[in-house]
Amino acid sequence: MLAIDVQDLRKEFKVQKNREGLTGAFRDLFNREYNKVTAVKDISFQIPRGEICGYIGENGAGKSTTIKMLTGILVPTSGKVVVNGYVPFKDREKFVSRIGVVFGQRSQLWWDIGVIESFQLLRKVYRVPADEYKKRLGELVERLQLQELLNRPVRKLSLGQRMRCELAAALLHNPDIVFLDEPTIGLDIVVKSEIRDFLKEMNRKHETTVLLTTHDLQDIEALCSRVIMLDDGRIIYDGGLQDLRDTWGQGKEVVFQFASAVTLDELAGITAGINGVRWTQENELTCKVWLPRGTVSVSQVIGSVVQSFEISDMQIHETNTDDIVKEIYKSGSAVAQG
Repeated sequence: MLAIDVQDLRKEFKVQKNREGLTGAFRDLFNREYNKVTAVKDISFQIPRGEICGYIGENGAGKSTTIKMLTGILVPTSGKVVVNGYVPFKDREKFVSRIGVVFGQRSQLWWDIGVIESFQLLRKVYRVPADEYKKRLGELVERLQLQELLNRPVRKLSLGQRMRCELAAALLHNPDIVFLDEPTIGLDIVVKSEIRDFLKEMNRKHETTVLLTTHDLQDIEALCSRVIMLDDGRIIYDGGLQDLRDTWGQGKEVVFQFASAVTLDELAGITAGINGVRWTQENELTCKVWLPRGTVSVSQVIGSVVQSFEISDMQIHETNTDDIVKEIYKSGSAVAQG
């Protein structure tokens, strides 16, 4: 069953043209002119229930506009959008009771009152029965380690503490679908890791569908098996994260730590005749070999090296997702490279 169904979704805005100078400003008062800007251009995708999907793109690509249409904040210019069985902008009251939203740079908590008071107000907004609220709150407080934060005003929380509270606030009513817009922005590595672990556990335990927008591709790698990539309002890639690596990854680098000294000539002799393979040497015990995509299997090269030399340690590094995405944006298309 689909959690999100989007067909030919489009959003256009009218943006006023501002003429130069005092005369231009005076004319704008009585005779305004507008440009039409298309932020989302006839996109289509489906997300099944229980999936964690990454929704990525550069600034201005249309991510936030899409999220606002999916959550009912904006009305589409054309196309179809159904989320959790509802048309978001039409069935607003019923729809919002089954979704959770976290915007990394905006708060749904009341700034000057204690966190627990915000939670109690949200319980009334979402009409959560008292017994369900108590049980759910207990789970979230324990898992997100909020015990010492509940009676503090939100304005006295650090960014990491506030984001943990924001997640709890979005999940108090046990939503079927959660929209996360930059949930780890500005957080340190430890807090990011804690939030990622929590989201994976929530998805596994409750089968909560998650649509995640982020500029931190480590969030995508840690949480998502699928990624939708947007550029200039259009989808340029929709598929598995591993497929993206396999298609666009430039190759792999294997770092060998040898038990005794070796030379580059000895290593080059092992892989002679394999196009594109390059050896570099850091010191007499540490060497790296670069294997271009599609030339030779990693296991073949490792096997040849192990047969000839004693290895004390070894690491395999793939082209990281960040580099792959940058390369795709440069080309403007995620069509497979030849």
